[in-house]
Amino acid sequence: MRKEAYFAGGCFWCVTPIYKMYGVDEVICGYAGGDEENPSYADVKAQKTGHRETIKLCYDSEKVGYDRLLDIYFANVDPFDGEGQFIDKGFSYTLAIFYTSEEEKEMASKRIAELEEKEGKKAEVALLPYKNFFEAEEEHQDYYLKNPEAFEKELRESGRKK
Repeated sequence: MRKEAYFAGGCFWCVTPIYKMYGVDEVICGYAGGDEENPSYADVKAQKTGHRETIKLCYDSEKVGYDRLLDIYFANVDPFDGEGQFIDKGFSYTLAIFYTSEEEKEMASKRIAELEEKEGKKAEVALLPYKNFFEAEEEHQDYYLKNPEAFEKELRESGRKK
C-alpha cells in the first residue's frame, strides 16, 4: 500500500539519500508546518515563514513500515538539539514528525518516550498533526545527485559525516 510520511530532520539535502537506501520510493524536499503558501527556500532559511525544512517520503508500506522510517529518522538526527541540527540552526532546521494518522502519532510518541527514558533527558522533537507540505524548488530535489561535491562538503562541514 502506497503511503506518505513527513519528517523535519534539519537540512533536507542531508537526509534525502538515507531513506532511498532503505527502500523508500521517493523523497521530496519541501517545507511544512507554516502558514505562508508556497514559501521560498530563501524565506524559510531566513526564518520568515514558520516552516521547517521537511522531507515527504512516498513508500510502499509492504516493503518498509513506518516503524522502520522512525528508526532511520532517529539514527540520523540529534533529537536533543532544540536549536536545529548540526551547524544548521534556527526554527526551520528544528525537528518535527508530522503525523497523518493516530497510528503514526502513537508510534512516534512511543518512540520519543522510549528515547527520553533511555537517555534521561527531554527530546526536542515536535510531534504535530500534518498541516501542509510545499515542494521545494527543483534545485533542492536530489541535491546529492546534482551536486555531489557540494553535497559531500555539506555533510563534512555540517558534522553529519566525520
